[in-house]
Amino acid sequence: MRISDKWIDYELIDTADGERLERWGDVTLIRPDPQIIWKNEGEAPEWVSAHARYIRSSSGGGSWDYCRKLPESWQINYGSLRFMVKPTGFKHTGLFPEQAGNWAYCGDIIRAAGRPVNVLNLFAYTGGATLACAAAGASVCHCDAVKGMVDWARTNAKLSGLDDKPIRWIVDDANKFIRREIRRGTRYDGVILDPPSYGRGTNGEMWKLEDSIYGLMEDITALLSDKPLFVLLNSYTTGLSASVMSYLLQMTVGKRFPIEVLSEEIGLPVKQTGLPLPCGSTAVVKFL
Repeated sequence: MRISDKWIDYELIDTADGERLERWGDVTLIRPDPQIIWKNEGEAPEWVSAHARYIRSSSGGGSWDYCRKLPESWQINYGSLRFMVKPTGFKHTGLFPEQAGNWAYCGDIIRAAGRPVNVLNLFAYTGGATLACAAAGASVCHCDAVKGMVDWARTNAKLSGLDDKPIRWIVDDANKFIRREIRRGTRYDGVILDPPSYGRGTNGEMWKLEDSIYGLMEDITALLSDKPLFVLLNSYTTGLSASVMSYLLQMTVGKRFPIEVLSEEIGLPVKQTGLPLPCGSTAVVKFL
């Protein structure tokens, strides 16, 4: 398992009874996590002093129960990167801390390349991977279908002192944008994909990961430069396990290039137990 354990401003304090207890800077939040099917006899004391708890509704969705006063938003650091976080209506905070290990991985490859590197970050959300690649020296195309997320990412770039870096900010449906890039002859040395299980494009196009990912990866393969550095695919969908993603990448990217795929779970260390909490899977293409 690839564990993101270099955080200072974020901490997964404890997990129990379908919930995770997390510290985001000076703010402590409780959020649901359905895979947490265990109880914890030695519960951390922070459970009773959390600032807010996200309560799921029986009819779908949910809302935050604020136990203590919270700012509308606040900021946390990861190394030289700085992010705005805030509770949203869908339990999220604008950041997936388990992805930090992947940010470091991509940054290391870019710095070691010794040449200009062009990276595409698809389903790019609030820009964690975008900022890590830009900070490492890459030109980055940041694409997400939700304008609010792209605006949030631009805020994070400014907070991180990276707003002058060569980043293209694109609000578009991923599939449509990729096909236009293919027609334009644009090519990328690295591609990062963090697709949702379900979603909608800018014009309401329905996205279901299992139905769409193979065609997407075929198009991504066509977008790669002659000497690519990496392709990184993330999944939070149970049916798209690390092994399934590895097979998928061999059947798409592997048909054009000699590759090796490293696939594994990603996770976060739990302070209370010392055990890593699985938080999804990642598959990385290494070009031989």
